[in-house]
Amino acid sequence: MPETMVSLATVESGPKIQAEELDGAISRQPRNASLYGRRAAFRLDAGQVELALQDINQALELDDAPGEFYFTKSRALRAQSKYKAALEAADDASQHGYASAELNLLVGETYLASREYQTAIDYLDRALQQQPDHSAALFYKGVAYVGLQDTVQALDYLRASLARDPRQPETLHQLAFLSNAYRQPAMAAIYATRGLKLAPTYGPLLYDYGRQFELQNLPDSATRIYAKVVQLDTTFYRADYRLGLAAYKKRNYAVAITHLQRALRRSARLADARQMLAESFESLSRYAEAADQYRLLVAENPGNRHWTYKAWKVGNRARGVIVDETPRQAAAPEEQLEPISALRPRL
Repeated sequence: MPETMVSLATVESGPKIQAEELDGAISRQPRNASLYGRRAAFRLDAGQVELALQDINQALELDDAPGEFYFTKSRALRAQSKYKAALEAADDASQHGYASAELNLLVGETYLASREYQTAIDYLDRALQQQPDHSAALFYKGVAYVGLQDTVQALDYLRASLARDPRQPETLHQLAFLSNAYRQPAMAAIYATRGLKLAPTYGPLLYDYGRQFELQNLPDSATRIYAKVVQLDTTFYRADYRLGLAAYKKRNYAVAITHLQRALRRSARLADARQMLAESFESLSRYAEAADQYRLLVAENPGNRHWTYKAWKVGNRARGVIVDETPRQAAAPEEQLEPISALRPRL
C-alpha cells in the first residue's frame, strides 16, 4: 500500500482522454475500422458529436458489416436531433444483427422525442423484455405516458424507475413536476428536496421547489426561487414565465417584458404569455412593439375579433393615428314599409 494516496483529480481519464489515446494507433493503422469505431464511441461519450460522426462514417467506409457501428451512428445522429436519420441507422444496426436493450431504448427515446408516444412505448417494452429492471427504459416509458396524459401509468413507471435508480435527479424532477401539476405541493416538495441534495444547481428541480411554494400561496418565496433558476439556467423558460406573470400582476411591466420575451423565445405557446407581453408594451406606450405582438396573437388565433381589433387600434397608435372610440348614437330606425309583393291588389 502506498504511503500517500493518489489524487483522483490529477489522473487523466474519461472518454475524451480515451479517444485521444487512440490517435496514435489510428495513425499507425489508418485502415483499421474497429479503431475508428472505438474512438467514435469515446468521442460521443465526451460530447464531441461531430467528430464522433466523422469517425463512425470512416469506420463504415472501411467495414460496413458490424451492427455496432450503425448503433453508434444512430446515437450520434440522435444527439444532433436528426430523428429520421437516427432511426434509419438504428434499423441498419438491427439488420446487421445488433440486438440489445440499448438499441431498443435508443429507438424508443427517439420516437419519444418525436412525440410519437405509443410507438415509443412499443420499443421501450422491447427493451424491458430484455432487461426488466432497466431504469432508463422505465423512466422514458413514464415520460411517454405523460405525453399520453395517462398520469396513473406515468407515476407508476417513474416511481419504478426511481426505485431501481434512486439517485437520478431527472426522475425526481419529473415526479416533482407531475405532483405540482396535480396540485400535490407537499409531495412535490419531497421529491424536489431529494433531488436538490443530489444536484443542488439543477434548474428544473429548483423550479419544482419554487412552484410548490406558489401552490401553497407563498408567492414571495416562489419568486426568490425562480430568480435563482434563471441565474443558473437561462434556457429554463418556465421560471421566466412565472417571474413575468408575477411582475405583470404587480403592474411592473418593464420587468414583465424582460421575462416574458425570454420565455416566449423558448416556447411560443405559453398560456397568456403573448397577451401579457402585448399589454405590457401597450401600458408603457411602446405601441409599435405592442402592435407586433397583437398581430402575432391574430396569427395564432385566426378569426378572433378582439385581437384583430387590438392589432388595428394599437397599430394606428404606433403610426400616430388617434382612434376615436367614442360610442356613436344609434341612427333612428327607418319607417318599416310593407314589401310590394305583400301588398293587396286594388279591385
